[in-house]
Amino acid sequence: MFLLIQPYQYHRYAGLLEQSFRLRKRVFHDCLGWQVDVHRGLERDAYDGLGAVYLVWCDKDARHLYGTVRLMPTTGPTLLHDVFRRTLAGKNLVSPVAWEGTRMCLDVDLLRTAQPRLGPPRAFGLLLLALFECAFVHGIKTLVSNYEPPMKRVYRRAGLIVEEIGRADGFGRLPVCCGAFDVSDETLQQMRTVLRIAHPLYTPSLPKAAGAAAVQRFQRLDHVKRPAKIENLGTLQWCSMAKAPLEPVGQDAG
Repeated sequence: MFLLIQPYQYHRYAGLLEQSFRLRKRVFHDCLGWQVDVHRGLERDAYDGLGAVYLVWCDKDARHLYGTVRLMPTTGPTLLHDVFRRTLAGKNLVSPVAWEGTRMCLDVDLLRTAQPRLGPPRAFGLLLLALFECAFVHGIKTLVSNYEPPMKRVYRRAGLIVEEIGRADGFGRLPVCCGAFDVSDETLQQMRTVLRIAHPLYTPSLPKAAGAAAVQRFQRLDHVKRPAKIENLGTLQWCSMAKAPLEPVGQDAG
């Protein structure tokens, strides 16, 4: 199942959050070799301390984590504005209904054990679909992300169309792009058609009316202090921790 963990639920889902930070360490630090902050086996950055919201993919008992993605409102501090501003090409994407998605990753080995027939490409597509369903339910109109050009084919395989806002060099071996994704019923229908999914993957734990109020709470994050230390980190990726690791599909920069 897919759960949205809001700040007031951190304590309730502390185990899943710890697993997500541990998974991020394995993917971004161990597998990809990025310079990220690691403490006691967990990868966390300044944005995790600003009331981030997490969509997690877990088993029905909420004990084992299969995947995760972090969501932050563009009205507050984001990697997009703090690190990758040059990819914006002078555009202003700040809006209460525009959110940044980062730190998306899968535990390929655990998924292989739990669901042997589910390959990484399809698993990644399902996590993307759940992300867009979640955004749609909670009133988000646009998702933004920084990514390297090869990621476009990953999005396309999930039925997504990305609007490239701009791109810039100087962050790595490939340019980093800024992309905006429309969150709409049309987008969801296209993704479900491509992925052959008949029923929603994400079911909100709150009534719809309460969900709208929750979004309003998230939007008040623009008062928080800007973090003193910013890391140049990535978002959308998976990595097998087996002896013969899978090749990552694309590499997101945000």
